Amino acid sequence: MRAIGKRVIAFGLVNVPVKIYSATEDHDISLHQVHDKDGGRIRYQRRCEIDGKVVPYEHIDKAYDAGDRTVILTNEDLASLPEERSNEIEIVEFVPADQVDPMMFEKSYFLEPDSASAKAYVLLRETLEATKRTAIVKFALRQKTRLGALRVRDGVLVLQGLLWADEVRTAEFPGLDATVNISDKELDMSAKLVAEYESDFSPEKFDDDYQIQLKKLIDAKLEQGDSIDTEATFGQQDEGEKGEVLDLMEALRRSVEKNRSGKTRSGSGKKAG
Repeated sequence: MRAIGKRVIAFGLVNVPVKIYSATEDHDISLHQVHDKDGGRIRYQRRCEIDGKVVPYEHIDKAYDAGDRTVILTNEDLASLPEERSNEIEIVEFVPADQVDPMMFEKSYFLEPDSASAKAYVLLRETLEATKRTAIVKFALRQKTRLGALRVRDGVLVLQGLLWADEVRTAEFPGLDATVNISDKELDMSAKLVAEYESDFSPEKFDDDYQIQLKKLIDAKLEQGDSIDTEATFGQQDEGEKGEVLDLMEALRRSVEKNRSGKTRSGSGKKAG
């Protein structure tokens, strides 16, 4: 991994120098746009509306439209802001982990000790684990002041960006205010369905089916050309009970039975030990 920056965690009077690494990566297959007529690559250019010329990045500034006037902000202007110049990850409070709404999570970063002695880093890590708390921090990264949650994952400090409170919308749906009567039988059947699907979460069990199918499609086109037999490539698509309207109890009952039958078929294929 390649570090994207260095920061200092301010933990009271204790400073913890760290390197920052992106903790996640995008595995999506990269696609670009082409002209359907001749396959020519479509490219977007940064063209000035006044002189019509293509403008390189080094000559592009940002601007704010104030109505009748426009305020131009250069890179130097933005870099002069105190928060942008700060290299601190400032811990502002320690909170119970379950009080941080997952809805607020943004990108995650690994933090590596960046000093000859990792004692301050280990002290903070052990303190978070012992107190079962998450540190709420403020930091600046890529011309944006951010709120973050600092926690421990597999022995490594992880910084997760958080949305600001006013960036999370309030869900107001009139339909949720309607009176709905749930019978004991429906609730019991729903609980049985939950029990059928109970498991411990292991993300390794799940695959990105769309990307797998996209790769298969690309490979088929490379081998056969543009004209391919979709059914031969992907197989017959199971429509199941699509279009059939079921009441809630019947849908729950069928879901339980379908999951049980699936488990039975899976178990019957296992060899005896």
